[in-house]
Amino acid sequence: MIQVTKSFLPDFQEYTKYLKQIWSNGQLTNNGPLVKELELRLKNYLGVKHLLFTGNGTIVLQMALKVFGITKEVLTTPFSYVATTNALLWEGCTPVFVDINRRNFCIDADKIEEKITANTQAILATHVFGYPCDIDRIERIALKHNLKVIYDGAHGFSASLNGKSLLSFGDVSTCSFHSTKLFHTIEGGCIVTSDDKVADQLDLFRQFGHRGDDYFTMGINAKNSEFHAAMGLCVLPRIDEIILNRKRTSKLYDDLLKDLGLIFPQTDPGLIYNYAYYAVIFPSEAEVLRVKSALAHEQIFPRRYFYPSLNKLPFVSPQPMPVSEEIAQRVLSLPLSHEMTDATTRKICDIIKKARA
Repeated sequence: MIQVTKSFLPDFQEYTKYLKQIWSNGQLTNNGPLVKELELRLKNYLGVKHLLFTGNGTIVLQMALKVFGITKEVLTTPFSYVATTNALLWEGCTPVFVDINRRNFCIDADKIEEKITANTQAILATHVFGYPCDIDRIERIALKHNLKVIYDGAHGFSASLNGKSLLSFGDVSTCSFHSTKLFHTIEGGCIVTSDDKVADQLDLFRQFGHRGDDYFTMGINAKNSEFHAAMGLCVLPRIDEIILNRKRTSKLYDDLLKDLGLIFPQTDPGLIYNYAYYAVIFPSEAEVLRVKSALAHEQIFPRRYFYPSLNKLPFVSPQPMPVSEEIAQRVLSLPLSHEMTDATTRKICDIIKKARA
C-alpha cells in the first residue's frame, strides 16, 4: 500500500537514546530539557528569533488570533486544510474568503483590498504546498490598513525566499509538525515571531498563563512533551536528506508527466523549495476521479489536497470563490516520500497515463 506520504522514522536506537534521558531525569513535559533543546535547534536551523514548540499546528493559529485580540473579520484563503478556517471559527472570528491565484494557488493579493471593511482586523494566508504568498504585497496592504498578518506555514518548513525562512514573515507564522509533514514530532507544531512582547505573551498562553505559581494572563494548554521533542531531535538532522530524496522523486515526476497537458504550481524567483507536496491539476474533476480510482485499484492512494474549497464547507456562510472551487475539483496530490523508489514513481505515472487515455 502506497499512501500520499510516509512518515520518516529514525533509527530506533537513536530514539531510545533520548528516551533514556527522559527516564533518567524524570521530566516528561512542562518545557523540559528536550523541548528547550529542540526549540533552540529549530531557531538556529530556520534563522528565526522566537519559536515556541507546541502541541499541534492548529492551536498555534488560535494563539496567534488571541495574542492580537482578533475577534472580527479576517481575510483568509479558501484553499487550505480545514484547520485554517476552523481556527477562525473556533475563536469567534468571521472568515472572509479571498479567492486564490492560478499561479501557485495562494491567496490572490490583487483581490484583498476589495474585501477590507471597517471590521477587518487581520489577514490569515497559507503558503500553499510550500509556495509563498505575495509577501511584499500583503505587507504593504496590511501596513496601509493597519491589519495584522498571520501566515499558516504548515507546509513551509525549510522553504526559504530570498534567503529567509518562509516562517520568518508576517507578524506571526505558524507551522505543523504532524507526522505527515517533512519535519515532524509525531504530533506538534510551532509559532514564530520576531516581536519580543508577542513572544512573551505567546509563551504565557502556551502554559495556562502562568510561570511558576504566578498567573499573568488567561492561557491554554498548548505545550508538548519530551517524547515528541525527542522525535524532533532525531528527525531534524536528517531533514536535508529527506528533502533531497523528495526532490529527486519530484524531478522524475516532472520528466514523466511533462507532456500530458497537466498544470503544476509555478515557483517564485528566490524560492528554495522544500518539496512538501507534488500537486497536479487535471483538466476536469471527472479525470481526477478516474485517475484516483485507477491508482486505488493498485493500492496507491493520492489525496485531493485541498478539497473541498473551504468556502463550500456546510458550516460557513456561502461566498463564491470560482478559482478556488475550480482548482479544488481538479487537484490531486500524488504520493511523495523520502523513500519512494523510481520504480514506484514510474508505475504511478504509467497508471495515470492509461487512466487518461
